[in-house]
Amino acid sequence: MPKFRKLQCFWVFSPDAVRDTFFIDPAVILIVVGVVMFFITFCGCIGALRENIRLLKIFSFSLTLVFLTQMVIAILGFFYSDQTRDALGKFVKKAIVHYRDDLDLQNLMDYIQKEFKCCGWNNYTDWSWNLYFNCTPSNPSNERCAVPFSCCTPLPGETVINTMCGFGVQTQDHLDTTKSIYPVGCADRAVIWIESHLLLVGALTLGLALPQIAGIILSQVLISEIHKEIGSVM
Repeated sequence: MPKFRKLQCFWVFSPDAVRDTFFIDPAVILIVVGVVMFFITFCGCIGALRENIRLLKIFSFSLTLVFLTQMVIAILGFFYSDQTRDALGKFVKKAIVHYRDDLDLQNLMDYIQKEFKCCGWNNYTDWSWNLYFNCTPSNPSNERCAVPFSCCTPLPGETVINTMCGFGVQTQDHLDTTKSIYPVGCADRAVIWIESHLLLVGALTLGLALPQIAGIILSQVLISEIHKEIGSVM
């Protein structure tokens, strides 16, 4: 066990592990998105109140850049679905690897698996990527060959979550695992969910795009009106 502790400490504090954990940490992602949104809305709000053309141009340009970036990502994701799935797979693999390193990431992974009723990216054996759940004979972890409790199918009338329900699952064959955990990977579940909720996905996309388009158009209209006012005064 001391040997495992040393390995664990080296894993957590290695530069690569810190970098990967930083880029997949939900809190960091939300902070970055929040800072970008604050900057854009600040420029738009102050620019409109003070009729500052420079700030309004920054707002319009930033909003256009964000909108075009979203469009490019959506188009590339549609036409290059296999490459997109591989890229998402690499992201999820890092999330599985660092599952125990970050509480926010752990809660996010558990939430996704419980809501989509899935386990791992391709299937439950993906959890062997994690240092704790790795199923090699040399792994001294108590959670060797296990999966997180969020992979487990809830029992009827269960009021207390059994956090050890996934222990030893990776050593079982596929038919036996279907009795205790969700055997389907989250990649397939996500595809099924999108195909069955196309109307909702379209409405969310439209709801995200329209305010951005309106902001770009209105900022350009306001810039044009300010230029007219300046021209009439001159």
